[in-house]
Amino acid sequence: MAAPKRKKSKAKTAMRKAQWMRKLTVPGLSLCPECGQPKTPHRVCPHCGYYKDKEVVEVV
Repeated sequence: MAAPKRKKSKAKTAMRKAQWMRKLTVPGLSLCPECGQPKTPHRVCPHCGYYKDKEVVEVV
C-alpha cells in the first residue's frame, strides 16, 4: 500500500477538512432582465419563463 512521502502540513489538513464548508454556500443570484425577480444564473427564470431574452417556458 502506498505511504505518503512527506508529512502534510496543518494548513493543508485544515484546507482539506474545510471543503464541506465551501459546498454549503448558496449560489449567487442575478436579476431577471424581463421581470426583475432574483434567479439563479444560467437558468430559466421561474417567474416569467425567459432565458436570454427569449421565452423558453410558458409560466401559468
